[in-house]
Amino acid sequence: MKPTHRKTLSSLAVAGTLLAAVTAAVPVSAAPDVPSGVYGLDPTHASVTWKVNHLGLSNYTARFTRLDASIDYNAAAPADSRVSVTIDPASLETDYPFADQTDFDAELRGPQFFNTAEYGAITFTSTRLQLTGETTGKLHGDLTLLGQTRPVVLDVTLNGSMAEHPYAKKAALGFSARAVVKRSDFGMTHLVPYIGDDVTVLIEAEFIAR
Repeated sequence: MKPTHRKTLSSLAVAGTLLAAVTAAVPVSAAPDVPSGVYGLDPTHASVTWKVNHLGLSNYTARFTRLDASIDYNAAAPADSRVSVTIDPASLETDYPFADQTDFDAELRGPQFFNTAEYGAITFTSTRLQLTGETTGKLHGDLTLLGQTRPVVLDVTLNGSMAEHPYAKKAALGFSARAVVKRSDFGMTHLVPYIGDDVTVLIEAEFIAR
């Protein structure tokens, strides 16, 4: 295997996870090698937003504001690297304009939707990465929501990596990810089909070596 190709595989295996965002995409073949180790999420440069169809008229958008994630990266065998993500569903936020009249966020946290009183975490654990291009791949993993675990696939794009982050002074990497989750698969059937069954999840994140 050529060195450039080996570097591409290593970088993409790291990117195969849940999160990222550097402003300019850096070709994987031009990115410095990322050493083995555990990489933690930089929460100041991470986001999880989701959107769902409303009455066939628009895609309603909301977000989770509390999340954590890590990558256990194996540089010698990148395919053996593992990613884990935990999201606090109670951190759900919308831009509902009449919060003084109705606590819509609380309704979404309630038993008909995310039921955060009973289920305090949404988790994702990666299982394998399928390469689709120099900077793209499909990340397979197990998503647990409302106490039920189902397989999901994330389309991931490596945005860049660096041997030394200019501020943290440690190795870093960043990527974007997208997935479509069918909420009824997890028992969240309230108001289907008026509120869509398919939920699009959009993830941006940066990770820094611990």
